[in-house]
Amino acid sequence: MSSPFRPEPPFQHGQAPKTGILWCNLGTPQAPTASALRRYLSQFLSDTRLVEIPRLIWLPILHGIILRIRPAKSAAKYASIWTDQGSPLKVWTERQAQALSADLAQAGHHLVVRYAMRYGQPSIASQLDAFKAEGVKRVLVLSAYPQYSGTTTASVFDDIAHWGLQQRVLPEFRFVNHYHDDPGYIEALALRAQAHWAEHGRPEQLVLSFHGVPERTLHLGDPYHCECLKTARLLRERLGLSPEQLKVTFQSRFGKAKWLEPYTEPSLIALAQSGVKRVDVMCPGFVSDCLETLEEIDQEVRHAFLKAGGEVFHYIPCLNDSPAWIDALSQVAQQHLSGWDTQSTPNAQELQRSRERALSLGAKAA
Repeated sequence: MSSPFRPEPPFQHGQAPKTGILWCNLGTPQAPTASALRRYLSQFLSDTRLVEIPRLIWLPILHGIILRIRPAKSAAKYASIWTDQGSPLKVWTERQAQALSADLAQAGHHLVVRYAMRYGQPSIASQLDAFKAEGVKRVLVLSAYPQYSGTTTASVFDDIAHWGLQQRVLPEFRFVNHYHDDPGYIEALALRAQAHWAEHGRPEQLVLSFHGVPERTLHLGDPYHCECLKTARLLRERLGLSPEQLKVTFQSRFGKAKWLEPYTEPSLIALAQSGVKRVDVMCPGFVSDCLETLEEIDQEVRHAFLKAGGEVFHYIPCLNDSPAWIDALSQVAQQHLSGWDTQSTPNAQELQRSRERALSLGAKAA
């Protein structure tokens, strides 16, 4: 009978464990083409965490209607933000992983840092395979989702668990569920806004647009809505704004079900119609600029606000690889690495163990 498990790398007794950090983001298609979007959306919209509709009902709709119509429309949107280096989300996610690795190394930590996408490439499974090949025995899973949601954070856990079903020997895992109220994260957001205002002046209204989820998730116990509101309150207090100067909205609604409100685009239209001439929009739930920020907010919502009578629209970019953000991310990682020896190199650990064994044998001989 064949084994359900994949072959393991050769085991070496006494091998010092390596520690890895898996920096996970949502994902992106490989190219701004209909065929690439069809593959990406098929994986994305098949996730039962994301779409909680019975499979017998949802899958015929997905494959019979949505994947026939939506890929071409989505490809055109991606094409409007695509760069010479590829998808902005992938570019920033890779840079964040590199910057995090450098920051942790400067702090004296010896770690292997890799980035992965929940949907698309590089996949979580492929990066965990790479960790195993490199001798990584302990993995800190750090997601690019400051606010916890079952649709995002828990979905990363599902993918890792699925990979684990095929492994004979599992690494030790730790998961960072959220950092929506982390002081460093809030400070990085505040510095981003202040730098923009130092150059362009302050708006009449600051709008914080978070990604939306179905409202039913709130009633079923998902903390996402509450964590978004806490992030907004902490940022408002840090910036010294009154409650009237900051508005929280939710974007990217999909389907006909009721999602978290108020919705972003209608809210911006209403602000313009009420006489607000200038708004600034930030997206604190996204740490990397992507389709939802660069196309949906900085193109579609901008157009809607100006068409409704607004005069000045500013989009404040995501944290991306700003130094304050990388420092905050590093601090979050170090808090959750506590108790794992990441200060010594593997060779130094092996040498210390050899010394301890020699001392132990010497003591017994005496």
